[in-house]
Amino acid sequence: MRRLSEIDRDAIRVAQDANFQRWLEQITATGGCANPVHLSGSTTTLAPDTGEIFRHYDTRDEPGERLLVRCRNRRATVCPACSRLHAGGTFHLVRAGLLGGKGVPAAVRERPRLFVTLTAPSFGAVHRVGERCRPRRDGGACEHGRPLGCDVLHAPDAAVVGQPLCPDCYDYTAHVLWHAHASKLWDRFVIDVRRRLAGSVGLVQSRFAHHARLSFARVAEYQKRAAVHVHAVVRLDGPNGPDDEPPAWGTADLLINSVRTSAERVLVRTPHSPAVGELGVRWGVQIDVRPLRTDGGGLDDDAVAAYVAKYVTKGASETGAGLDHSLSTFAEIDTAPVNDHVRTLMRTCWRLGGLPEYAPLRLRAWAHTLGYRGHILTKSRVYSTTYAVLRAERADHMGHGALPDAVTERHWRYVGSGHTPGAALIAAGIADDLAESRRIGLEARQEGEWCG
Repeated sequence: MRRLSEIDRDAIRVAQDANFQRWLEQITATGGCANPVHLSGSTTTLAPDTGEIFRHYDTRDEPGERLLVRCRNRRATVCPACSRLHAGGTFHLVRAGLLGGKGVPAAVRERPRLFVTLTAPSFGAVHRVGERCRPRRDGGACEHGRPLGCDVLHAPDAAVVGQPLCPDCYDYTAHVLWHAHASKLWDRFVIDVRRRLAGSVGLVQSRFAHHARLSFARVAEYQKRAAVHVHAVVRLDGPNGPDDEPPAWGTADLLINSVRTSAERVLVRTPHSPAVGELGVRWGVQIDVRPLRTDGGGLDDDAVAAYVAKYVTKGASETGAGLDHSLSTFAEIDTAPVNDHVRTLMRTCWRLGGLPEYAPLRLRAWAHTLGYRGHILTKSRVYSTTYAVLRAERADHMGHGALPDAVTERHWRYVGSGHTPGAALIAAGIADDLAESRRIGLEARQEGEWCG
């Protein structure tokens, strides 16, 4: 035993516990969650009129008198098990808005639908992947003495890709402030699309909601240069959302033109600062708008949903853009496991966050995300279903749903989180086994469909 590692010794201790089997059932129920929440308490379900108890659960009968529940963290770097569950929920959420299902009528697949990509503008030249990075015939150097071009053929995973050719020329202030206003820029963009759709058919903006509704789901993704760009599924419905057909004038071409025009023209101004001035926040010049077609002539709907679902589970360490946790002090930036470009962005966030005119932006609180303050995934209210509905359906499927015409009394308190080292090893093994089982089951179903 003395020759075993601490993790192995702890795993043996857990396995030899008298309540190990029940503990194993709890871990399996969480899907092998890497950082489960520990709860203590009880739940009683009873008839409202007679007080008859239908169901009672108390953690006093559990190992350690506690129940383990999922942490529900979406990041694969934090909890692979919960991130897979979140990815599955996101896939169904986005797919339902494209093809129907989950309470959304199948008729939405016939509506004007677009897959839109909006990027951040340039804040300075960066190394990129291509035949040659940035070839220049005349060579030349910037005012700081660094080359203006680069003739190297960079591999996609090269560390230099996304890094500025000259950090002193790069506009880190504009980069951070663009991130801080990106969500507001998206809101203005959506408003402007509605305005342009209405104006194109002779409607005043206030009447647009009486004729049509713009529905969307969008995901934010960090590029190699650590700047956010946005992928969005945009759909045009009737005034009542997916249950309504759009008006006859609501064509895909009209929607495409409105989206492109709004993306090129919409503008948000930053608060004026004596140190920085006032900046105009716009989308970058790279705008991609593709129609989603039902005849197979465009992007595949399932592929779009899978792409969005895959991205929302990525942690900061996977994208190379920031950290998965917030920073408490400026000194933490020096030891953060990030490259110099990202480190400078964090320092810029911290410096700008100390200016009173930028206090509402809370840049220091969001320094770990490089100033970006929005959610990774957002959607309009009636685009499709919600995560809450999907969780409720999953609970019903597993037999944990609420009983009709019953009252539930809950008394719970938080008593801890996480695993001991040995327990974490066992939980990771369970998570891998469950993931492999799902993979084999999916392949079997796909093979059966193909054979059929």
